[in-house]
Formats: sequence, C-alpha cells, structure tokens
Amino acid sequence: MNNPDLLQRVETALAEIRPYLQNDGGDISLIGIEDDKIVKVKLLGSCLSCSVNQMTLKSGVEMTIKKYAPEIEKVVNIS
Repeated sequence: MNNPDLLQRVETALAEIRPYLQNDGGDISLIGIEDDKIVKVKLLGSCLSCSVNQMTLKSGVEMTIKKYAPEIEKVVNIS
C-alpha cells in the first residue's frame, strides 16, 4: 500500500498543474504510485493527441511532482 503522506503530496502537485492542462483542454488522473518511486498517471482530453505531451509530462508534471515529493524517480503515462 502507498504511503498516505506521499500520496497526498503527489495529489497536491497534480492539483497545482491541473489548471494549466485544463486550460488547454486536457487533464490528468493519478493511477497509482509504484514502490513509492514511480508515479503512474493518465493524460486525458487534448493531452492525448498533443504532440508535446511527453515534454509536458517530463517538464511540467514530473518537475512539479518532484518539487513536492523528491523521492519520486519518474512519472509515466499509462495509455
């Protein structure tokens, strides 16, 4: 089971970045956290077909999550 504190910090990070994604017609959903190191998310809406979604995932989402939860090693999109 995931660490509740870690889960809350990841949710806080997603809440911070979500308005930017929604502004462009997209969204993000937390699927889970594997081994307290890998965050699994699902990009939604226009984020699915966006040509820069991998850059958004790494530069935006991953960076924001690591700000709140530095122990996270990477963020992956589950399609």
